[in-house]
Amino acid sequence: MTGDRRPTLGDLALEVRSKNAGPFWVTMELFMRDAEGYAIVADEGFINGQVIARLYALVPADVRIFRIPALHVVKVSFPRPTPQGGPLDRDIHAGQHHVPLAALAP
Repeated sequence: MTGDRRPTLGDLALEVRSKNAGPFWVTMELFMRDAEGYAIVADEGFINGQVIARLYALVPADVRIFRIPALHVVKVSFPRPTPQGGPLDRDIHAGQHHVPLAALAP
């Protein structure tokens, strides 16, 4: 990190990734380095359905969040904006969906 920039989730995490979870869902995973980082992303006041809905133009009720404290992992799943492999699908593996989440600063 340089300058006065606040650290992002991408900076704090060991890895932030996204992948398809079948043809109709995307899953993103935040693998945090330690319990301190996990506490940040597991906080329901920070990562919740409304935040994810705002980042990805979704309905909050469609967002599923799974917190796994033993692994320091938070998983977020939501319906794909277009079915995998459909004519409007620009990321068949959903490999780039994590970028807005990784850029989020606590």
